[in-house]
Amino acid sequence: MLDTLQYLLGAGSGVLVGFVLGLVGVGGSILAVPLMVYLVGVPSPHMAIGTSALAVAVNALTSLLTHLRQGTVKWRCASVFGAAGIAGAFAGSSAGKAVDGQRLLFLFALVMIAVGNVMLRNRKREGDPSVVLGRENAPKLVGYGFGTGLFSGFFGIGGGFLIVPGLVAATGMPMINAVGSSLVAVSAFGLTTAANYAFSGLVDWGLAAVFIAGGVAGGFLGARLAKRLSDTRGRLTTIFAALIFVVAVYMLWKSGTAVL
Repeated sequence: MLDTLQYLLGAGSGVLVGFVLGLVGVGGSILAVPLMVYLVGVPSPHMAIGTSALAVAVNALTSLLTHLRQGTVKWRCASVFGAAGIAGAFAGSSAGKAVDGQRLLFLFALVMIAVGNVMLRNRKREGDPSVVLGRENAPKLVGYGFGTGLFSGFFGIGGGFLIVPGLVAATGMPMINAVGSSLVAVSAFGLTTAANYAFSGLVDWGLAAVFIAGGVAGGFLGARLAKRLSDTRGRLTTIFAALIFVVAVYMLWKSGTAVL
């Protein structure tokens, strides 16, 4: 049972996670899981994973509304990607519950570093803003969607750090559109994973509630700033990659000690 201070820390963590999620469309669970484990002090990594999956999914829905009003969501592409990923997220989360929590965090950090390197190499890519769902990109969206859903479910994350490059690779859409569209899949994957963990009693509903409340305000501010930063070439990608590296190094240090 958590105390009052831990719930306050959970609310503050929600503000930070919501802001990052709205700003770059990714990083929600990248920050949420380590914050719940190392700052809030949730004793079970699996409980932290299940709770953060629910909180990030709801916060992603909030940020998605702002991006929809700004017209940055490629809805048809995002829907195909998200639908394919739900099956992957269910399979991955079922497998993830059977793996030691500290090992999950350690492996997660290694994946983050690899993806950060890929994004930095492609940070100057402009993309095609006229991209639409078609015969050429539909199979790619299904394949990337299922794969990222599998990873997202296994690690108990929303998966935005995989979804954004997956959408770009499948369609060639600009970064700002990938950011907005990724929130559709983040929501779908997170809710699928959270439901699977909740079935096993691995969700703290009170902590999730305060985390979500804090994330609403942060997500609103982050999404508004994302639109402004999209005019600067490569800025969103650079912010995204820097965030990944910082958190990954910290997680490797903390979880590596426990694993080794």
